[in-house]
Amino acid sequence: MTPKTIDLIYFNAGGGHRASALALEAALRRQAPFWQVRLVNLFEVLDPQDKFRAVTGSGPEDWYNKRLARGWTLGMAQELKLLQAAIRLGHPLLVRQLQQHWLRTEPDLVVSLVPNFNRALFHSLASALPGVPYVTLLTDLADLPPNFWIEADQPQHFICGTPRAADQARMLGHDAARIHATSGMIIRPEFYAPITVDRSAERLRVGLDPARPTGLVLFGGHGSKAMLGIAQRLAATTQLILICGHNKALAARLRALPPVAPRLVVEYTTDIPHYMRLADFFIGKPGPGSISEAVHQGLPVIVVDNAWTMPQERYNAEWVRENGLGVVHGSFRTIDRAVAQLLQGLDGFQANVRRIDNRALFEVPEILARILGQAAGATGANARAVLPDTAACP
Repeated sequence: MTPKTIDLIYFNAGGGHRASALALEAALRRQAPFWQVRLVNLFEVLDPQDKFRAVTGSGPEDWYNKRLARGWTLGMAQELKLLQAAIRLGHPLLVRQLQQHWLRTEPDLVVSLVPNFNRALFHSLASALPGVPYVTLLTDLADLPPNFWIEADQPQHFICGTPRAADQARMLGHDAARIHATSGMIIRPEFYAPITVDRSAERLRVGLDPARPTGLVLFGGHGSKAMLGIAQRLAATTQLILICGHNKALAARLRALPPVAPRLVVEYTTDIPHYMRLADFFIGKPGPGSISEAVHQGLPVIVVDNAWTMPQERYNAEWVRENGLGVVHGSFRTIDRAVAQLLQGLDGFQANVRRIDNRALFEVPEILARILGQAAGATGANARAVLPDTAACP
């Protein structure tokens, strides 16, 4: 079998794109070990000498992530329009830079896990390496039209984790044969590992009450100052696990709060599945990755939807409501009422969560195999045969 080279395009803004790329890389190495999988940071391709950092003192991803940690998300919808206008203005230059990259690296398949740049990525690949398939894998539950994830008039493939996203691609006129549905968002392989922890014993070991309902508070790898208000409002009533990520200052402030209900403050960890298995419900922003991880671990969610919610995440709150997966409020100032509401209906929310069977991590390699097979002129059956049955995956 001829080895194939698969490029996964990501960047570090927000963390979810890189996390999805790493998860898919791990799945591909397991399900298609004969493929060469390369992770490609788009910003390193476009700015190989890191000139942006030299001029500003930080990378564009760092600046964005600091804003998220501080909660400076108001007005991002307007800023997005400016960013998209700048990308459109720079389209010819972006295409030239990317053409040179494709000619130098010669992938057999390109999978984009980033928004906003798919027009330049597609046009550059199509002109430099005609016939090489281009795939956009949405890492959001839905598109934010126009020109965010799904570009019109591009004969390319889309991988969509919800019916809403697939419908959006169809409405823009894309061929149904190029729209590939999965059962959810890509999450890390660790979330599929069998649960072996003795939850009561582990709660006791880390200083939590084994019998008390427990919320896990998570706002990505850089935390959020909103966590401080949540901890203060729930200090007397709710046992919490607070994941602060790289935000050591936030962790210190949380540890300094007077303890009433038991509280566990965790700094950066890669073992989020372990802490989710100690919790009964999730509190956080409506990020597609974190709520998908929580739901897969059986946790109903509490999220907010307001003017500070990033525009590409607003549908996620609607998805939670539509599927009865938890509680959506307009502000974390009412977190005490949200927790009471969720606990009152906890059995029903947990039943709804259990109905979500997300196997996207194992479905995407099969989709990519079919796309490669079609590009090589193979039948769909022959393309699928190169991968094991997903039933064999954990």
